[in-house]
Amino acid sequence: MKASLIMIGTELTRGIIQDKNGPMISRELTHLGVHVSQLEILPDDGTIEAVLSLEISRSGLVIITGGLGPTTDDMTRRVIADASGHPLRRNEECWEHLLSDLGDRAYGANEKQALIPEGFSVIPNKNGTAPGFYGYAGDCLIISLPGPPRELEPMLYDTVLPLVRNKLDLPDAERDEYSSFITAEAKLEELYESIDPELDWGTRFQDFRISLYVSGKSRKERDAAIAKLRGMLGEGRIADGDTDPLSILIDTLKSHNATISVAESCSGGLASELLTDRPGSSVFMVGSVTSYAASAKEKVLNVPHHVIEEYGTVSHECARYMADGVRDIMGSDYSFSITGVAGPDEDEGKPVGTVYIGFSGKDLETKSVRLSFTSWGRSSIRRRSSVAAFILLSLYINGKDPEEIASAWAYI
Repeated sequence: MKASLIMIGTELTRGIIQDKNGPMISRELTHLGVHVSQLEILPDDGTIEAVLSLEISRSGLVIITGGLGPTTDDMTRRVIADASGHPLRRNEECWEHLLSDLGDRAYGANEKQALIPEGFSVIPNKNGTAPGFYGYAGDCLIISLPGPPRELEPMLYDTVLPLVRNKLDLPDAERDEYSSFITAEAKLEELYESIDPELDWGTRFQDFRISLYVSGKSRKERDAAIAKLRGMLGEGRIADGDTDPLSILIDTLKSHNATISVAESCSGGLASELLTDRPGSSVFMVGSVTSYAASAKEKVLNVPHHVIEEYGTVSHECARYMADGVRDIMGSDYSFSITGVAGPDEDEGKPVGTVYIGFSGKDLETKSVRLSFTSWGRSSIRRRSSVAAFILLSLYINGKDPEEIASAWAYI
């Protein structure tokens, strides 16, 4: 089976942004056994009309990304309708989604986003207003997707790849899925290639995790490769399946029927925000304190003045007192604290990226860990600090020593 990929966007042809969709889709189709014979990047100027006609004549599958917006230069849906010989019709499911997202702004130019060729099927877009769609022009399957990767990637993995396998009657290929935490994608790729480059490895960047896919060879060899990768990164850094550290922590709390509280400094309340964003969080989340200044740590969390004077706020001692303090105040079963240097303005004689996380629990010894994150800016340190706290608290609740685990972590 031959496939053609068409990426639409003047910002791509002018080099303003780099196309990442094409290589990703090509890799996944190749994994399914589909031969990608053509990958075209076209501007928003109508060039797609002639190109699509040619690709339909020589491919069994054409995937198009971009050109589904509301502006006059977004021509993809009209060109596909013309090529398939079907008129554009307003899809009521798409229209209702558009109305719920945009309200009165759905009327006017935005109405265009609810149009799909008659006889084509909708591919829902949970992260944007323009849905995808698929159908046939003769014997060629055409799939149209929005261009932004944040919208396209979930649609590709959740809907398009299973659809392609089904429509083209392709055999299932054995592929194992894992979730990797904290390690940068480039470093992760370097590590797994050093373990076994003959395996088919793939990654997909997502919020607070990187999805990792492994196929090829035997299951025994794939399991051995993942075991080696786990050993290189440290416990808790690779999880089975599609999951994230917060979900793992929430499952742990629910299995222990336990509650949590949080004390934050350099993370600025991000960990608490992520916890309370989850539906039903009131079952396990008691409360939190964001104490940025040393005076707030003393007055609110009862960190002794002499501890701050002697060790500073970025220290094991302060992290432990913060964790104990918030648990006492909130009356929770467990707690964690985060204090560190996320930016140069927080420097206490320690490098940016130095973070201490404290853990407190009923009938458990209060613990703390020091982590030294590579700095890619304040936001990245806050995110990785929160992720690390979720991972380590889950292990702490399950009776493991976070100090021992964190001391073996590499590549953070």
